[in-house]
Amino acid sequence: MRIYGQRAQVPGSVIIDGCSGYCKFGWSKYACPSGRSATFLEFGNIESPMYARLRHFFGTIYSRMQVKPSTQPIVLSIPICHYDDTDSAKASRRQLKDAIHTVLFDMNVPAVCAVNQATLALFAARRTSGIVVNIGFQVTSVVPILNGKVTRKVGVEVIGLGALKLTGYLKELMQQNNINFESLYTVRTLKENLCYVAADYKTELLKDTRASMEVPAVGWFTLSKERFQTGEILFQPRIGGVCAMGLHQAVALCMDHCHAAELTCDDTWFKTIVLSRGTACLPGLAERLEKELHETLSPSLANGLRVIPPPHGPDTAWFGAKFISNLSTFPGTWCIRKKQFRRKSRANIMW
Repeated sequence: MRIYGQRAQVPGSVIIDGCSGYCKFGWSKYACPSGRSATFLEFGNIESPMYARLRHFFGTIYSRMQVKPSTQPIVLSIPICHYDDTDSAKASRRQLKDAIHTVLFDMNVPAVCAVNQATLALFAARRTSGIVVNIGFQVTSVVPILNGKVTRKVGVEVIGLGALKLTGYLKELMQQNNINFESLYTVRTLKENLCYVAADYKTELLKDTRASMEVPAVGWFTLSKERFQTGEILFQPRIGGVCAMGLHQAVALCMDHCHAAELTCDDTWFKTIVLSRGTACLPGLAERLEKELHETLSPSLANGLRVIPPPHGPDTAWFGAKFISNLSTFPGTWCIRKKQFRRKSRANIMW
């Protein structure tokens, strides 16, 4: 009882999942994010470590939450960018992280816990090792994580298509089929509510797949084959005009690399695949990916394979941060404070 009482006295933390497409923010003590914003449209590319842009971004979030930055710790996601293990990529990742810490400490935030988005998604699935498929705003990343750390030496696979491309492809299909719409908001709403991934693409083409919905303040829309053709470009990028490997091929390649690296005596850690972000919530995606992997991989690698849909929908990374904030070791072993940052920082950031 004394332990629970001590945890109840710990002030709630601010949680911000600031990805390229949409930012989710809220309190660790609440069941879900309290607010969202269109990150890129409102703030620009927050992965580019510009002090003024980041200051505006965090200042706006704190203002909307109606809280002073100095009153509680923050847990935030670090975007998955600068993927490889080269010196330049390491320097870029360090620069972004240092820029974020500098802005927050200048705003008098008492303690900062900054964790990679893929790692947070894995934590939300109650795992510390596995492969995270992060279908982001512009690109899809296949990230191997062992004991809570991204294994960049094994390699992060990147596919040059994400949620934005799927929305754009649905827009093209609707235009080809003379389905009129006024904005990308309508297209995105239809994608999120009517689209799915077919278990077998060729078989699905022979079915009647029509479905309708009303977009608020816009009107009724009916889609047919567009419903599953949109998500198919994740597995067949060429039909959407993208020169890239399919999602299953990227995951299979990542698994092959993990197996060959022999990082641990446990050769099953990379057989758990967690999907993350909004587009990963497309119905049928997890099942199709698992099916394609079984057909692509050798029986020894495919044995025991499991694909997990986003545990908390599009807010999976946010819930991973919430999970950290509720640990008994938080904020102690998870956060860095201003004095520690100033002492450890090796980079002199010039704005």
